[in-house]
Amino acid sequence: MIPAGSLLHPDAFLSPLVIDEAVRRALDEDLGRAGDVTSIATIPPDAQAHAVLVARQAGVIAGLPLAVATFKTLAPDVVIHAHAHDGAAVAAGINLLTISGPARAVLSGERTALNYVGRLSGIATMTANYVRHTAGTKMRICCTRKTTPGLRALEKYAVRCGGGFNHRFGLDDAVLIKDNHIAVAGGVRPVLERARARIGHLVKIEIEVDTLDQLREVLDTGLADAVLLDNMDIATLKQAVAMANGRVALEASGGVTESTIAAIAATGVDYASSGALTHSAPNFDVALDIDA
Repeated sequence: MIPAGSLLHPDAFLSPLVIDEAVRRALDEDLGRAGDVTSIATIPPDAQAHAVLVARQAGVIAGLPLAVATFKTLAPDVVIHAHAHDGAAVAAGINLLTISGPARAVLSGERTALNYVGRLSGIATMTANYVRHTAGTKMRICCTRKTTPGLRALEKYAVRCGGGFNHRFGLDDAVLIKDNHIAVAGGVRPVLERARARIGHLVKIEIEVDTLDQLREVLDTGLADAVLLDNMDIATLKQAVAMANGRVALEASGGVTESTIAAIAATGVDYASSGALTHSAPNFDVALDIDA
């Protein structure tokens, strides 16, 4: 058995405040004003239930702390035993949690728990599939800000559970200069000079480029920490790596899929970012089975 308090991925911290807020928001959405009227109407208040949260497919798990928090919020005396932790690779049919406690609480929390584990495990599993294709290279696979509104911290945590890395969490933690910023500011050098003059010494600057000429211009300024290579083909990515020669970190973006990731990694870029990890990951098949 694994203590319920150690279910988080050991190398992917998630604030307990984020967990509590997410669970309470989801339960409030589901229980509404009157609570679970079905369970109240059909289940005696003193009835007990024993349930198993089971993975119905193979993959990488994420979201178990949210499942535990869901049931504990509804019934603090519920007893939960964990058989896996976030970040674990599991086979189909593996029991993840056993839950024993008030039947009404178990039934009322079922969908919220399954929604979180299914959504986050889907992201972790997809990320792990991407990461597998980068073996033997230095490249790190990263997520983006293309996340479900209100769930960004959780979805980015799931990416880390799958062996990926996080890009910026929001607009406030790094400078990422896109093509529209360059257009409004009047060019590559002006936008980089303005950014460097106004940010703190711990804030990184990344700039997006579409061509090798733009990359050369960025390198000539010496003002960027990283360059995002937008929608470049494999041959152009290789040229960009040779041109930069380690002077800045290079990130490939656009067209980063499971079928292309190995070729992108082989070019020598440092990072590749894919919005698909969080906006297109299929739901992981997980179920709650109650013993009769």
